[in-house]
Amino acid sequence: MKQELAILLRLSGPMIATQFFIMGMGFVDTAMSGHYSAVDLAGVAMGGVILWPLFMLFAGVLTALTPMVSQHLGAGQRDLVGALIQQGLWVALFCGVVLFVMVRNAEPLLVFFEVEADVIKIATAYLKAAAWGCPAVLLYVTFRYACEGLGQTLLPMLIAGSTLPVNALLNYALIYGVWGLPELGGEGCGWATALTMWFELGLMLALIRRPWLLDTGLLKQWFWPSQRLIRSILVVGTPIGITLFLEMTVFSLVSLLVGSLGVVAIGANSIGGNLNWLVFVIPMALGSAASIRVGFYVGSRDYERAAQVARLAVTLSAGYALMASLVLVVGHEFLPKIYTSDPAVLILAADVVLVVAAYQFFDCTQATIIGALRGYKDTQFPMWLSTIGYWFLALPIGVVLGWGLLGWNLGVIGFWIGLGFGVALIAFGGLFRLGWIRRNVQRIEQLAAV
Repeated sequence: MKQELAILLRLSGPMIATQFFIMGMGFVDTAMSGHYSAVDLAGVAMGGVILWPLFMLFAGVLTALTPMVSQHLGAGQRDLVGALIQQGLWVALFCGVVLFVMVRNAEPLLVFFEVEADVIKIATAYLKAAAWGCPAVLLYVTFRYACEGLGQTLLPMLIAGSTLPVNALLNYALIYGVWGLPELGGEGCGWATALTMWFELGLMLALIRRPWLLDTGLLKQWFWPSQRLIRSILVVGTPIGITLFLEMTVFSLVSLLVGSLGVVAIGANSIGGNLNWLVFVIPMALGSAASIRVGFYVGSRDYERAAQVARLAVTLSAGYALMASLVLVVGHEFLPKIYTSDPAVLILAADVVLVVAAYQFFDCTQATIIGALRGYKDTQFPMWLSTIGYWFLALPIGVVLGWGLLGWNLGVIGFWIGLGFGVALIAFGGLFRLGWIRRNVQRIEQLAAV
């Protein structure tokens, strides 16, 4: 298992860096629009609440390529990967057009939630600009997930790292109007996002002639849409997209619900959410690495080895979660000071961080467990499990405790306790499912045949 441990770390390391680069772009958007004006910051933030969950819905569908490619690789069918990638590109093109239309016409949703008129104006302008990058970014992630399925995680990391400074320069130029460009404020952030998405795709296309990609037959022959392959991508990927969408929207909804509790609660919730995401990146990447390796061994019909990799990944994630929880507990008073100096927010945020620390074991392990299940192409069960955990357990408990509907008025802490119950259910349910499927060869082979 030492060799497998080294492979998991080699695969997940670049994916962790990729996610941090992506987070860096979000930080740049927030910081630069925030320094321009408070209204522009709010507009960009509200636009992001709509854009990124929708993006994850469609990008999640394309995530199916990672286990599908890795299973082909394990089965010695590398020559079939190129045709699969091409079908993924057809799916991405269609999804990109749908996403473009949805993002361009999102204003009624902002009106429904009674967002201030000035904020709606900027958010709508931001979304209409950013929408032009939607087809490009989905085509890019198709290549990215295929590369990861081939075990090549370094290239996406290098592209994400190269994109970060480009995104920062475009934001600066288009928000503030320098170098002869128009001063667009929050709308400029949207145009910077769209141009960055095209830049990512351009870099990927420039590097597409790597030998390890060419030997998949990607450029040997062009295939028109195949109903069979597209159906396979959708069967595996649609539950992933729905899972990611529901997960992101429940956190967005919690943020909106916490908004009724006042400015202090909003600040504490934002700090807790940011720290939680920072911790979550590593087990999420570890889950993606597990998906690649489990898929590889399923393709080679070495089911015992696939089970061993899954166990190793979950064990690593659990150990990491315990260390991360310890860091959060020890630093629960210090860490919020990185974000604010407001005394009231600091006091409340310190308590929120303790709750975040308490559920890291469940949150981190469930991320890796679900990643391992994807390696088996088992994506429908996690979708239903996440739906129940987040929407039928976490959200109701959070509302009851957060708003004091039954006498326990815990405010923002109540919402985080609700999220803790939700991820605990997902972790236990996912672990049970992983244990069941690794012993069920017939089901493994049924899923592999999709």
